[in-house]
Amino acid sequence: MSATRIRTVVVPGLGLDARSWSGVLSSLPASAPATVLPLPGMGLRKPVPPLQTLADQVIEHLIGKGPVLLVGHSQSCQVVAAVAERDPRVVAVVLLGPTTDPRLRRVGGLAGAWLRTAVREPMWQVPRILAQWLSTGPRAMAALWRRAAPDRIDERLPRVPVPVTVVRGTRDALCRADWAAALADAAPRGRLVQIDGAAHMTVQTHADEVAALLLGELQRWGTDSASR
Repeated sequence: MSATRIRTVVVPGLGLDARSWSGVLSSLPASAPATVLPLPGMGLRKPVPPLQTLADQVIEHLIGKGPVLLVGHSQSCQVVAAVAERDPRVVAVVLLGPTTDPRLRRVGGLAGAWLRTAVREPMWQVPRILAQWLSTGPRAMAALWRRAAPDRIDERLPRVPVPVTVVRGTRDALCRADWAAALADAAPRGRLVQIDGAAHMTVQTHADEVAALLLGELQRWGTDSASR
């Protein structure tokens, strides 16, 4: 039996949009297209609904697109996990730098972790990040944080039946090593991958590595589906 073609759908991180994924998309072959789906607070300057409504918006977009490799970055990982919990078209999940570690819910702890991570990021990407943040807008970004921060992704992942790959940059203070490992362990079919030298913005700073990881997931699914 021939392998099933799987589509890749990406939800960008807090305040980010398709520009953050341009390097990854250009590194993927034409045979493995990916779509970036902006949402309120994640590329769209719109009122931010509850997290489950954001998940509904993704599910509506997925109609007719299965099977799907669903990818999240940073705070969008919580939306992606909520979709994977409910939608059978999702056959695998990749979570890049997933938040929110309960230890960082207080403003002081979050600000400190953000600063420690920011100084580890290369300066060349700052204009690109700021342009995306300005496009999404601080109001939508703050609203998304308030909506998503209370969500316990670590309690949701045990209900996600498909393979879950948690990806962490080794210099990421927003997604600590023990937190990433705990999330991978929480998923019934979870695994942890670390990108050496990366901080939080792996999709921009290590686009080739992220693209290779996504291709590996696509190939793994194709092999599995072909054997069924």
